[in-house]
Amino acid sequence: MTTSPEGEEASSDHAASFDVHLTFQGQTRTISVRPSISGSALHQETIKTFHLSPDEIDMDSLKLLYKGKRIPADAQLISFAQTSSTAPAVTSLPKKTPKIMVMASQRSSIQELSLKRSDPTIRGFEQEKERDLKAQQNQQKQQIHWGPDMVQDKNYKFCRFQACTWQSFGHRPTDQTPHAFEAMKLLEKLATDPGVVAVMKERELVVGTLGEMDPIDDRLMRKTQRERAGGCLLGYNTNGGARIDIKLRTDDIRAFRPYPDLVATLIHELSHNWVGEHNLLFWTNYAQMRAEYLYTHARLRSTIVRGKTTAELAGLDKSRLENVLDYIMLELAGEMRQHGLHPQMIEAPIRQRIQELERDHQHEQRLGGTARTNTSNGGSGGSSNAREMALAAAERRAREQNKKDGTS
Repeated sequence: MTTSPEGEEASSDHAASFDVHLTFQGQTRTISVRPSISGSALHQETIKTFHLSPDEIDMDSLKLLYKGKRIPADAQLISFAQTSSTAPAVTSLPKKTPKIMVMASQRSSIQELSLKRSDPTIRGFEQEKERDLKAQQNQQKQQIHWGPDMVQDKNYKFCRFQACTWQSFGHRPTDQTPHAFEAMKLLEKLATDPGVVAVMKERELVVGTLGEMDPIDDRLMRKTQRERAGGCLLGYNTNGGARIDIKLRTDDIRAFRPYPDLVATLIHELSHNWVGEHNLLFWTNYAQMRAEYLYTHARLRSTIVRGKTTAELAGLDKSRLENVLDYIMLELAGEMRQHGLHPQMIEAPIRQRIQELERDHQHEQRLGGTARTNTSNGGSGGSSNAREMALAAAERRAREQNKKDGTS
């Protein structure tokens, strides 16, 4: 019996076939393939072996991986296996059965993912950012101390705040002192106090940092107290307003000092932006700033924030707002005494500034609350010139007093 050449070739190809392990979704199948089989033919054999349906499997995502490399459609399997091996290339069949990983995506999974991407109830990254921003804005609104409209001026303001965090205040359960977070809120309250904002705008002041003075490390405090002949250091001004630090806590650090005292200290340090020494010019400027602060709260008597007026939130009683001159003169008497000065020496410019503020207040009442609160913004600028003349007069009196005392 004779055998055709075609039959001999087919028999030889069948005898040279080898096994391949195919693994798909945890299932392993072994098939026999010809050495000349291509990647595309193996692709079709894989579909037949696992009975994959185009309705269930996305054929475009079907991949065959050998040793982590994808088998190209136009490559011969035996040649690809040899080039992927670290051993030298050989022409014989592989001694070990090749293991091929089959990867493909279920159509149901793709459709589910597509629905999730288009579902408006599923938040994307941009929606998450928007949500976080709204939450931050709501938190900021809750922390506003004087109402949503009472914030710092965009030009004349405190640029940064710094609580005394290096002492770990309030971190331990046994601590009897407010947390540093509360100190930060108090600094923000001081900066956004409408009276302080009015002073900052009137004087066109910018302070780099408003910080909390360290009440424990008192080396600087003792040094300054010696320089002030026993005076109690409650705040200090660095480089003409580059930084102002306020002693927020009481001496036993169990609580914060009364808010009106903190405001007075802050205005005191703001006055040092203009004058370094505690002379008559300094106290005149300080007293006029105090008057501006008090009259700002007097104008806001009808403004209610969380059931209280701004004056009540600032700890100001009616007597202070109704007798501003008397209150300021009494306050100055104790503070100026330690510097050998008396408030009567500067009563005239203080009274003049208060009269200006009273006229502005009355004018505002006549116009139904629409009058300007910053007198330096008037068209004529007469009130600003008057204050400058008053300050110059106070400075002249200070020089005359120094000459009488025998100092230059």
